Amino acid sequence: MSNRVIEQSAGTWPAWRHLDRSHRLRILGLVSSVGLLTLSFVYPLARIFGIALQNDLHSYIPLVPVISGYLVYTQPIRDIALRSSAGAAAIMGALGIAVLGAAMGSGGLSGHDNLSLMMLAYLCFVVGSGFLFLGMEWMSAAAFPVAFLIFMVPLPEAAVTWVELALVAASADAAALFFQWTGTPVFRTGLVLNLPGIALEVAQQCSGIRSTLVLFITSVLTANLFLKSPWRRFVLVAFVIPLAIVRNGFRILVIGLLCVHIGPHMRDSFIHHRGGPIFFALSLIPLSLLVFWLRRHDRRPDART
Repeated sequence: MSNRVIEQSAGTWPAWRHLDRSHRLRILGLVSSVGLLTLSFVYPLARIFGIALQNDLHSYIPLVPVISGYLVYTQPIRDIALRSSAGAAAIMGALGIAVLGAAMGSGGLSGHDNLSLMMLAYLCFVVGSGFLFLGMEWMSAAAFPVAFLIFMVPLPEAAVTWVELALVAASADAAALFFQWTGTPVFRTGLVLNLPGIALEVAQQCSGIRSTLVLFITSVLTANLFLKSPWRRFVLVAFVIPLAIVRNGFRILVIGLLCVHIGPHMRDSFIHHRGGPIFFALSLIPLSLLVFWLRRHDRRPDART
């Protein structure tokens, strides 16, 4: 028997009984390796899933390995040779050791940043196992599902703060512009928008970083699933940034208009404290329209052939 995957229909894996012995041994070796790594990193993994349950910012993390696994299972993999890529495995292993050493040897890191490094080290070892047992050709074919696992690594605290501050400043700019367009008198002082009868401060908690991050991950996944052209994929993912700013500015506009025309008490209304999912759903409309337009033009070259 050759050491190659038996031909299969696109989008499905071959049945276990159709695999040759060497292929089965490689899969079992990979599963065993990942299992041992998971046991070795069980404490940081438990922490990361605990944080995901308690912290809205990282609530998406448990879905990442599920999505990645589904993409690997459903992607079309045809007749791919399985050969160990020792060099790539060694590089990933060395990188994992370096990251693990940085996590264990740096006492100045916060618990959150230390956890980010531990998760990155875990992923390096997992990817190294993939190169060791499945080889370069298979890992190249599964490049996107494997790379998608990077979203299991929480953003470092400094990155979170920087993104929040950037979103807050840009959202205040957008909101001030929207108020001017609606004819509402507004006087801006830094992040404070002075409206008739009330002053609204665009606080760091109003950055919308969670919905922006989820929207970014959604756009990355959508671009890979529905678009072929690299530049169209880039356009879709890059569109998330102005979309997030416009969404935040529009949310501030709605809250401000409610406060001006109904009463200042609307600052503590449901739309302010619990309205995030509503505006997130609204932001999916322009994103979906852009996907439809890009996909429509993405297919044109195929239609000419």
